[in-house]
Amino acid sequence: MTPKEKATKIIDAMMAKDDFSQWLGIERLEEDAGYSVIRMTIRPEMTNGFDIAHGGVSFSFADSAFAFASNSRGIHAVSIETSISHTRPLKPGDVITATAIEENLSKKLGIYKVTVRNQEDKIVALFKGTVFRTGEVWEV
Repeated sequence: MTPKEKATKIIDAMMAKDDFSQWLGIERLEEDAGYSVIRMTIRPEMTNGFDIAHGGVSFSFADSAFAFASNSRGIHAVSIETSISHTRPLKPGDVITATAIEENLSKKLGIYKVTVRNQEDKIVALFKGTVFRTGEVWEV
């Protein structure tokens, strides 16, 4: 099995149990070892009192891309630190894409950068996350 095929099987297994990512309406565009690209559309029920997307929505979206990328090599990985900067507001109807890229990987830790862009290819959020790699192997 190639690294890309392995990543796809792992992310298939993750998505099958990930009700929240499913509720967000995440569409997987591309995946490989240490890499994930996903897309979703902002819906009215995702907005706050300012009629813009709640920050937790874009955070959760980026976090899903982060989870997929960090688990894609076959070892269970759990988040231990994350941060996000929201650079532009999101409105209902906006289509956003998150690209998660592995920046550094060791036996126990992985660091990932996630860039979220809107349909105009403008950066709307920058996310950084660190995972602890538990050593448990994904059975796929």
